[in-house]
Formats: sequence, C-alpha cells, structure tokens
Amino acid sequence: MWTIADIRTFLDVMDAGSISGAAARADLSKSVVSKRISDFEAAIGVPLFTRHAGRIAPTESALALAERLRPALAELVAATESVASPEAGLRGRLSIAAPMSFGIRHLGPVIAGFARAHPGLEIVLDYDDRQTDLARTGFDLGLRIGHLKDSSLMARRLCEDPRVLVASPDYLAVAGDVAAPEDLKRHEVIGYLNARLGETWPFAGEAPRPGRIMANNGEAMRDMAIGGLGLALLPLFIVHDAIRDGRLRRLLPDLPQEPLPISLVWPPIRPMPLKTRLLIDHVAGAFSGAPPWQRGL
Repeated sequence: MWTIADIRTFLDVMDAGSISGAAARADLSKSVVSKRISDFEAAIGVPLFTRHAGRIAPTESALALAERLRPALAELVAATESVASPEAGLRGRLSIAAPMSFGIRHLGPVIAGFARAHPGLEIVLDYDDRQTDLARTGFDLGLRIGHLKDSSLMARRLCEDPRVLVASPDYLAVAGDVAAPEDLKRHEVIGYLNARLGETWPFAGEAPRPGRIMANNGEAMRDMAIGGLGLALLPLFIVHDAIRDGRLRRLLPDLPQEPLPISLVWPPIRPMPLKTRLLIDHVAGAFSGAPPWQRGL
C-alpha cells in the first residue's frame, strides 16, 4: 500500500531529477528515498523510472502520474490546512521561485520577515533567472518580471519598474556620450543570455549593436557596465544604487517606454492554503506604493 510520504518522495525525485537531489531536498538518506520509490512502484505495479549506470529517467507512466498527483496533493494539503486552528500557527512548507537579482536584493528580506513571524513554517527559496514552470515543479508561488503570458496561473501585481539604459562615466569618456537615440549606433550593449536584444529593447528607433560581453544575470551585466565594457539595459531595481553613487549614469531618461510589471503568480488551487494567502498579502504590502529603490530617483 502506498503512502503520502511515497507520493511526496516520488514528486521530489521527479523535480530534482535524481535520487541524491531528492534526498537533499527532503533531508533524507539516498537509501530511504530509493526504498520509497521501489515501494511505490511495487504498490502501484508500474515501473516509474528506468535505471542505467547510476542514473534514473522517468517513464511515460511517471510523467502522466506526476501531472495528476501534483494538483491532487496540493488540494489535499490545502483542505487539511483550511480546518487547522488559527491558534496553532502556520504549518507545512511554502516554496517560492524568483529571479536571482530581485530575489536576493529585494524579496529575500521580505520573506525573512514572514519567516520570523511564522516559526512553524518551512520555507524554500529558489532563485533562478530562468522562468520556473510552477505546475511541473511543485512550487507554491513564483515571482515574474515582465508581462505575463497567457496561462492558467493566478496573479497579483506588486509594482512596476522601468528598464534603464546605463553606462559608466569612464566608458562614456572614451566611447562618447549618448545624448540622443542616434548616438546609440556607435556603442555596444552588454547582452542578456536569456533573451535577444530585439525582444527586450523598449525604445523605438536606433539600438546599439550587440557587444562581446554577455551574461545570464542582471547583476553580472551591471558589474560589466560598471567595469566600462559597454551599455547595459537593466531594470532600475538592479542599478539604482550604482546610479545614486555615480558608478553608472542613466542615459536617455526621457525616452518613453512601458515599465515592467512585477507580479506574484500561483497555481489556481481551491481553497487557497492560508499560508499562501498570507504570504501573498505580506509581499504585496511590502511593495505597495513606490518601491524603496525608486524613491529619490
């Protein structure tokens, strides 16, 4: 007979892609995780993973089963938590996926405050600039920067942030100033590996040419710009401090552009777990009004 622990372990292996990764995530030994998977396969009578040379890969049955089990397990947890006594405090686990720069610089301190207020809650933070599929990976919440694509996810907008074009004073002293859009064609821009420049360039007209430097993280791009290696187009939340202290100059600030929405998203689970709703309210409250990094700029 299978157990809820077997299901959780199976989904952890699916998400982590390995026995060792699932063991680390659940703070269990690899032997315990391996036995739970074997017991689960025996209980349902279907092989869920192929094993070869120390590696495992999910079968078609495992992929189909995981797709149905993730929402079912989330519903089960939500139903259980909905009848828990408020005096008992929040319990269980909340997992949040967010882009690295925003997560480290702005979201982390907000989540820390929530964690201090709810000591019985386990919180997992996963920072990655690549967008996470919440339904596939089992995260409770995700933070998205930019316009949301059509999906089944629920969303709550936290704030908006402009993208700003920046360069270091030393770079501009050598390569020439940028006083008008037509000046851009004489300059190189530091590239973002996760998107083409044409997909992110917010201004009509001239654009700089792709440069020799590329990175997959906004803070790495900022550091390259501070180092005098070209222009960088980045959200204000990444470069606000460097603009304030003069390490970077904001270029063409009067060019019109559409700001980037910053939102929380989550799977449409009914009823919504109390812990999820309270975290959403907590994060939204922290970013209500003008976000702190925009004040004074």
